[in-house]
Amino acid sequence: MRVENSFIGVDGVGEKTERSIWEQGITHWDEFEPSVVGGKRGDRIAAFIEEGRPYLDEGDVAYFDRRFPNSEQWRLYETFRDRACFFDIETTGLDERRNQVTTVSLHQGDETETLVAGDDLTTGNLRAAFGDADLLVTFNGKRFDVPFLEANFDVNLDRPHLDLMYTCKKLGLSGGLKQIEQDVGIERDRPDISGRDAVRLWREHESGRDGALETLVSYNREDTVNLRTLADEVTGSLDEQVFVR
Repeated sequence: MRVENSFIGVDGVGEKTERSIWEQGITHWDEFEPSVVGGKRGDRIAAFIEEGRPYLDEGDVAYFDRRFPNSEQWRLYETFRDRACFFDIETTGLDERRNQVTTVSLHQGDETETLVAGDDLTTGNLRAAFGDADLLVTFNGKRFDVPFLEANFDVNLDRPHLDLMYTCKKLGLSGGLKQIEQDVGIERDRPDISGRDAVRLWREHESGRDGALETLVSYNREDTVNLRTLADEVTGSLDEQVFVR
């Protein structure tokens, strides 16, 4: 579902009203007329469409992020997928005040980069890496990855953020990222490595063990790239459940 298929960003328009519009064959902004709904609600929808068109043309993700309910952020994905930054971090523990970020992998477009502590994981490089990211996509990133990065580096990641953990819950998918990947049929090259192993691998790297860092980076990158596959899967499933064509 694309942004221009949605009417739920209008005050007073909930799922029931939106569905009734779709069921009348009005599935795109271009097809809407105020008389379809009638009254002030129809005028508000028409005003929303008129106001929203230039923001859509400009690719302003933040505008629609503000207008759509939090539970419907997944609708941003198809329209703004090309502007999304999928990212995942590894750390030495769970407390952003005491523990260290060890690696950060980011996937944008067709490219994936990994920043490593003690090498190129710096505030400047993080700012540059997130500079063109209009939509963040993570798994549990709102509670973990973003607070960790903001606590450890002078970066501000306050921007539209699709956290797939919550998107998955709308489909009844629960558990960690790897469990959900198994549930939807996403395969891994390194299925036996966990977040706990990531901590161990960093310690082994610090002690000089050959190959530990390479394994950690590979694991972190796989987490990140798989986010795109997962986002495609779950937003597609929600589209099939919600959108009436």
